[in-house]
Amino acid sequence: MTSQSQLRKHLKFTWIHYLRLMIQKRRLKACGDHVYFDERVKLLRYPKNIEIGNDVVIKEGAQICSCNSEAMIRIGKNSTIGYYTFIFASEEIEIGNDCLIAPFVYIVDSDHGINRDQLINQQPNCTKPINIGNDVWIATGAKILKGVTIGDGAIVAAGAVVKDDVPPYYIVGGIPAKIIGERS
Repeated sequence: MTSQSQLRKHLKFTWIHYLRLMIQKRRLKACGDHVYFDERVKLLRYPKNIEIGNDVVIKEGAQICSCNSEAMIRIGKNSTIGYYTFIFASEEIEIGNDCLIAPFVYIVDSDHGINRDQLINQQPNCTKPINIGNDVWIATGAKILKGVTIGDGAIVAAGAVVKDDVPPYYIVGGIPAKIIGERS
């Protein structure tokens, strides 16, 4: 039995989860059926720019933020967003179907300008979209930085910092993340 089926097998979808789902469906651009919103999930700033597919699980403390009126976030069907994971889009973040994103993962599509002739907090953000394919596992504490594409079936090891693209079905780990294996 896979971890995902084990997780979903033991989730209790109570009346409070249905109530959370009804409230969030009104706030989001799109929200599929049977989406599990755990306690203290925050959909920040521009929730109308967030799309969530069917059967998604969003665990306690997750924060999903469309940081401006143009930024988009899409989470594909049957994906899981782990405890206290942060997803912050200034341009676009797309997460495919059947993805497992573990606790304490940080996904951000921007960083600050670093011109030395100007204060950092006065410089515009530099942004590039992030695309995470289908059937991707991002392990605990990983960080996915701007401009990264993670191919279908890839695995990102715990604690990795991903600043470059990950080919389909490869396993990456380390700081910065490098290829450490391939799915068999």
